[in-house]
Parts: sequence; structure tokens; C-alpha cells
Amino acid sequence: MKMTRRALLGGVAAGATFGPAIAASSTEAWPARPVRLISTYAAGGSSDISLRILAEYFESRMGQKFFVENRPGAGSTIANQTVARAESDGYTFLYAAAPYETAEAMFGKLTYDPRKDLRPIAMAMIVPLFLIVNANAPYKTLKEFVAYAKSKPDGATFATPTPGNQPHLAAELLMRTAGFKGVAVHFGGDAPSYVELLAGRVDATTTALPAALPHIKAGTLRVLGCFSDERSSVYPEAATLREQGEDVVSLGWYGFMAPAATPGPIVERMQSEIALALSDSTIKEKLAVQGLDAHYLPGPEFGQFIDRESEKWGKIIRDAGINKQ
Repeated sequence: MKMTRRALLGGVAAGATFGPAIAASSTEAWPARPVRLISTYAAGGSSDISLRILAEYFESRMGQKFFVENRPGAGSTIANQTVARAESDGYTFLYAAAPYETAEAMFGKLTYDPRKDLRPIAMAMIVPLFLIVNANAPYKTLKEFVAYAKSKPDGATFATPTPGNQPHLAAELLMRTAGFKGVAVHFGGDAPSYVELLAGRVDATTTALPAALPHIKAGTLRVLGCFSDERSSVYPEAATLREQGEDVVSLGWYGFMAPAATPGPIVERMQSEIALALSDSTIKEKLAVQGLDAHYLPGPEFGQFIDRESEKWGKIIRDAGINKQ
């Protein structure tokens, strides 16, 4: 990525707190030692696996170790706070996820300021969500599902993970947009949700695809649509909800952030390396296996996306009375 004079000056200014000499020495040969990548989720899930895929790529390109450090819990705020309080020297980055944008609405006042203490570097990928139902249910299309929900006094029941996560919010948005009642029933993860769905005890689930795929291939679960703003390469057969007449978009995502005063040249280098990784066909294939769409947005656009999403989901959280306090 070509570095403009303005970007370079901006980066030096951002590092001015540490003094010109320190700022200069910290960027000349970066990275000169191992780099920490802080994950908001535990090991083994799509966030952790995708980050390790990217870390391996960064190591091959930059000749330094990129360590993945898992800091799960508290709706991603533990990991967010860890990086917000880290040195702005380019050796600690956050692998942020969608709960970043809803943390204030869910928890109230935080121990860090998500707009001032952390700097968006780049969105890396989207976690597409799908509306999935029992294949033997009487509704075979989104239109039929909405009609069914409207015909029921209590509406539809949705199996989702913990309150306030993206699948739950997607269900809440669909209910409000399509104009039907509904109840989100929370389980400990996708597996118990599928048990209830297959048993016919809930009407639908909103979920990422990998864990559901065996049931879909077996013909026991059916995909009614994708919550993304365009069809996902993970399962292009599924039309978006927008295509089917409901203006509902809900995106899970992962992306990189850094302490706010991280020097501009380091930020630009990381942006460049992320963009290169996501354009690599092998990387894309590995991510697709995890149900992820590679999707690069540079820092400013990524920050604007987070602001829009925070406003959108903050309203849903308040209207639905969802909180974890």
C-alpha cells in the first residue's frame, strides 16, 4: 500500500506522546519482535481458527512470531480492555468481533472508550448468518414463515445463543421489520439449538452455517435465507432476506484494531498485510470452510461501519429491553 505524506505525518503525530525519537525507532524496523494478537473468543471456534490462519500468513510475510492470545468473556469487553490499555507500540492488536459495537448498549459505561481508546485498522471478514428451520415445517419460504408467525398468537420462537449476540439481534430485527411477534429462546450454543429445532420445539434459528451444514445436506434442516446484504459465497444458494422482500441485514464480523496512538506507518503496514492475506485464494478457501467470507475494509471505512452498526443495534437492544447488567 502506498504511504502518502499526509498519512506518514498523521502517524508520527499519533505517536507524539512517546516522543519523536521513540516513535521513529518503533516504526523503522517493525516488527522487530513478536506481536500479540488478542482474540475475543476462546480457542477452537471460527474466530480463533481464522485468526491463527492470518497469524501464520503474517509470520511468513514479516519474519516475526504473531502470537494468538485468547481473552474471552464479558461480551468481548475483556479483550477490548486489554488492548485499549496496552502500549501503542505496534506489538498488541485486537481481533475484534461484532459484540464490540453493542458493548455499551449491553453493559452501560465501560472501563474503556471504544471510540477514543482503540483505532480501527481493517475489517477482515464477515460471518454470514442464515435463517434455518426444520425441513418438515409447514413453511418452505421466508414469505410462508412470516405468514405462519403472524397467524400465531405468540408469534414464532427462535433458538439463539446468549442474549444480545448477533443471532439474537438478527431475530429481533426480523420480527420488528416483518411485523410479527416472537420469542428468542437462549441455549448454550448451536448444538442444543439444533436439537430443539429438529425436535420441532422451536420454529427457527438464526445461525452461522458450518455446524448446520450436515443437517442441511441430510435434508433435516432447511435454509430460508441469508441475513447478509448480498449472497454469501459460503452458501450462495440462499437468497438474502432483502431479495425476498424483508429489508433485514445482520452481519457478524471480525476485524483488527490497535491502541489509539499506534503510529500511522505501522497501521498502514498492517492494513497492507491484511489486504494481501484476504486476496490470497488459499486463505479464502480456508476461511470459507469456517463459514466466513473474506471482506476487507480499511480503517476509516471500518470505523464508520462500526458507528452505524452501534447506532442500529443499540436501538434494537433498548427497544427489546436486552441487557446483561
